[in-house]
Amino acid sequence: MSGARDSGRLQKGRPRTGARLAAVQALFQSEQAGENPETVIQQFVRHRLGPNDADEGLGEGRVPDADAKLFARIVRDTASRIESLDETIAKALAKDWPLEKLDPVLRALLRAAAAELSTPHEPPARVVINEYLDIAHGFFVGDEPRFANGVLDALARTLRADEFARP
Repeated sequence: MSGARDSGRLQKGRPRTGARLAAVQALFQSEQAGENPETVIQQFVRHRLGPNDADEGLGEGRVPDADAKLFARIVRDTASRIESLDETIAKALAKDWPLEKLDPVLRALLRAAAAELSTPHEPPARVVINEYLDIAHGFFVGDEPRFANGVLDALARTLRADEFARP
């Protein structure tokens, strides 16, 4: 998937971030190409995750430093609950901004984050938000990261309200 601005800076040496970045790319690919998520997971694990002899970096579509198990879990969890996740995300959007109107990369990012946020307490909501904001900054130069921040905050406060109720 092309379009990554400078996602290399956010992923080096951070396997969990790499897994999330790859999950966003895989969800985008699955939606855009109409491919089964399991097929995309297999393609990524075989051809795009981990180092290779050619030393291709993120600019070549590789994610050399990624936690493959976390990647597969995020993609599977998101794909298996996409309708309910979309409903949850839609509630966090303004009425005049339906999910279908969003950039497909941003939509994939919000879906992956919503899947993680709907899993209680692990990792903490603020970690999930920060990770996906780093990824958003890697893909977008405009207002999308700020938009993502607002939606992710709203999702976290809905899905993990207990984490925000504490002093």
